[in-house]
Amino acid sequence: MSQFVCSTANVKCMFGDAAVPLNILPTNRVFLNNKPMGTIMDNQAPVTIPSFGMCKSLANPAVASATAAALGVLTPQPCMPVPTGPWIVGNPNVLIRNNPALMMTDKCMCAWGGTITITSTGQ
Repeated sequence: MSQFVCSTANVKCMFGDAAVPLNILPTNRVFLNNKPMGTIMDNQAPVTIPSFGMCKSLANPAVASATAAALGVLTPQPCMPVPTGPWIVGNPNVLIRNNPALMMTDKCMCAWGGTITITSTGQ
C-alpha cells in the first residue's frame, strides 16, 4: 500500500485535542485516487493545516497567559497552528512541481513546540 498523502488525510498535533483533515489544494494538478497529492510545502495554516481544536502548549502565548491567570492551572486555548517550515522529509524520488511528495511518516513542527504528524493517508 502506498504511503503517499492526499487531501483529506488526517493530521494531529501533540498539543491539540483533535485530529483534523489536511486540505491539500489541487494547484499541483497531481492526483491519486482522484484526490490532490501533497508535497512537503503543503504546510500553510489555516488553509492546509486547520485548527486542532484547543492548544495545550505553554509555549503558546494565549495558553501561557490563560494558565497564569488561572494561578497555574493549565487552561487550553483555541489552536492556531504556526508551522515553522515544510514537512520533513518527503520522498525525494517523487517530485511534484519540484517538491518532494508528502509521505505518511513526515512531520511538521509548530512554533508553539508541537509536532504535527499524519495519522492516515487520505487515500
